[in-house]
Amino acid sequence: MQLHDLKPAVGSSKANWRKGRGAGSGNGKTAGKGHKGQNARSGGGVRPGFEGGQIPLYRKLPKRGFSNCPFKKEYAIVNVEDLEIFENDTVVTVQLLLDSKIIRKELDGLKVLGNGQLTKKLTVKAKIFSATAKEKIEAAGGKTETEEV
Repeated sequence: MQLHDLKPAVGSSKANWRKGRGAGSGNGKTAGKGHKGQNARSGGGVRPGFEGGQIPLYRKLPKRGFSNCPFKKEYAIVNVEDLEIFENDTVVTVQLLLDSKIIRKELDGLKVLGNGQLTKKLTVKAKIFSATAKEKIEAAGGKTETEEV
């Protein structure tokens, strides 16, 4: 098969409807816009959510919640089972995790969670550890170091 042989599946595409091309087309004269009025004008029509002057739904409903955007912290998350790939006595840092493609971005730091099992003796440097992650790393003979980013 070549590029010039490619065609859409039968029935998946329609030809454009050529509006305003004479009475015989079935869509001539007003081109499907009816007679006069706001919608017949160029640039006419109403914005999304407009209800003809009635108080729209988005103004009737109360505001809920808040956004903590400028102060929100988002951490790169790693479970202890993901650290099992490293050799004994490895110092696990954010940079090492980025290089080994366990995490994709550094974000606001690294958070280690306690899902899974760990048998290797590792020194893990992260911003935050969950209680179970800390227990599992230390039970395997490793160390946890909290780093300030």
